[in-house]
Formats: sequence, C-alpha cells, structure tokens
Amino acid sequence: SIPNKLGGVIALVLSIAILAILPFYHLSKFRGIQFYPINQILFWIMVVTVILLTWIGARPVEEPYVLVGQILTVIYFAYFMFNPLIIKWWDNLLN
Repeated sequence: SIPNKLGGVIALVLSIAILAILPFYHLSKFRGIQFYPINQILFWIMVVTVILLTWIGARPVEEPYVLVGQILTVIYFAYFMFNPLIIKWWDNLLN
C-alpha cells in the first residue's frame, strides 16, 4: 500500500533483490535457529509481518492501511538488515 507508483515499483524490486542477495550475505557458521533464541522471536515476527503485508496488499489505498503497510514494510526490510548482525553478535557473545 504505497500510494506512489514509482515507490511501489522500487519496493517490489528491493523485496525481490534482498531475497536474491541473501545467500551471498552469509557471515558466520549458522548452526540452526535453535541456537539463536533472539532469532526464534524474530522469525515469528517476520511470519506475522508477511501475513499482515499480504492482507494489507488486498486492502484499498486509504489512510489507516497506508500507514500500517509502510510500518510493516520497514519491519520487513529491517529484519533482513539486522538479522545477520544479530547472528554475528550472538556468535561473538558465545565464543
């Protein structure tokens, strides 16, 4: 629910590009989500975010939906930016 067409196209391209770049952004020996308790919480936040973004995408471009969609979009991109940093921080904390 981005009211600007160019902004929507940019968000669409970035959402696909971040998924394509993610395998090359491997910074540590990722063992599994059971070793990262913070990531367990972040994973479920991401699941809820994707479900809500899907629901918001079907709503009309009106004021409460636009704001909620923009907040959820920021959360979506922040997850992919901060998750590798949290994994690296957690690995350094344990080692």
